[in-house]
Amino acid sequence: MTTDANAPWLIVGLGNPGPGYAANRHNVGFMVADLLAERIGGSFKRAKAQAQVIEGRIGPPGPGNRRVVLAKPLSYMNLSGGPVIGLRDFYKVPTANIVAIHDELDIDYGVLRLKLGGGDNGHNGLKSMTKAMGPDYHRVRFGIGRPPGRMQVADFVLKDFSSAERKELGYFVDRAADAVEALVIEGLERAQSTYNS
Repeated sequence: MTTDANAPWLIVGLGNPGPGYAANRHNVGFMVADLLAERIGGSFKRAKAQAQVIEGRIGPPGPGNRRVVLAKPLSYMNLSGGPVIGLRDFYKVPTANIVAIHDELDIDYGVLRLKLGGGDNGHNGLKSMTKAMGPDYHRVRFGIGRPPGRMQVADFVLKDFSSAERKELGYFVDRAADAVEALVIEGLERAQSTYNS
């Protein structure tokens, strides 16, 4: 799928707003977005579309870098589609230039999978985005694994990472941020070959 090389990219970290959710597994998209914001060298500002945003560039200086809008929706996860559509329309971003960073139950903890399109696999943030604009956007899927024993999925995703998981969380979040940058700068296939381990 070819896109206008000058069109901006919209990179959306999915999560729930507020300090009570900040360290939840479901908020790993926000964690990756926060790290990307540090790398861009900006701080999130409140936007009109019920989201926090930063505008900047990623990639090496010169023609290889890309204009990006980094966003964290301030709606709850299951209403993410509204803010994303608002930002897409405001910044005139092609759907193929939208990246959702999200937690993924069906992948082992810390494993990444990059893809374009597909189903929502029961993820309420993706469900809302797909309902709003169709499925043809990129996903950076951050594995959180399945809940242990009989724990309900909703309880698992809304719990903080375990102390054992937190030991490696910084490394995995850093790697996910690298993967987002590779996707935007080098394209999906090259990023997949590096990060879909």
